[in-house]
Amino acid sequence: MARTTMVAVAAAVLFAAPFAAPALAQAPAQTPAPAKAAPAEAPADALTDPSLKRAEVLEFMQIKPGDKVADIIAGRFVRALSQAVGPTGKVYAVEPAEIVKAHPTAAEMLKKLTADPAYANVVVSSPPINAPGLPAGLDKVFIRQNYHDLHDKFMGPADVPAFNKAVFAALKPGGFYVVLDHADAPGTGLKNTETLHRIDEAAVKAEVTAAGFVLDGESKILANPADDHTKMVFDPAIRGKTDQFLLRFRKPG
Repeated sequence: MARTTMVAVAAAVLFAAPFAAPALAQAPAQTPAPAKAAPAEAPADALTDPSLKRAEVLEFMQIKPGDKVADIIAGRFVRALSQAVGPTGKVYAVEPAEIVKAHPTAAEMLKKLTADPAYANVVVSSPPINAPGLPAGLDKVFIRQNYHDLHDKFMGPADVPAFNKAVFAALKPGGFYVVLDHADAPGTGLKNTETLHRIDEAAVKAEVTAAGFVLDGESKILANPADDHTKMVFDPAIRGKTDQFLLRFRKPG
């Protein structure tokens, strides 16, 4: 598959979120109750697709009302995060300029969300990945299924050490940096980020801790032992069922 096609497919999957009325879905105790159901034809996001395990992911992130959260390469968790932090919190939905260039409608879809008063706590930005401009004093930073893309050509590639240090600087002491991504086979490192859209969990740990973070937690809630890590994540045989890791890193302090 040509790289441009792969980028388009990736963008369509990761940024197709239903920015209509919230869907009725089971939520963590601290999450405000969703409003009426979204139209049946709306693309699935964390509020409407149980396979994304919204409640478990938000619990792992330790999201609470009033939190300031940055969702990097924002997509399917924006509405869920918005509801979880509530009116006293803030969600910074960061759609990097490189993503917008590859998929021009990405930021527009998010901006439509902010037109809904129910999501007035969402702020959308589209900075270059190497100048993310994250606000200071964040409680959490989340990057879902896209950390591997930081290493890919269409993202520059990004200066990953500098990016992780920017996240570190933006977080409050004790704040969390949460990475969820498609697992590659142990020992593969960064070999398949461009081709399979996967990354070795150990490589993520090494890069993030090098920025000063401490590994605070790991979860297997999205693991799939039946995934042999050899297929591209958009292969119909594995799409939506990839083995995924979920890591929580803490800024000391």
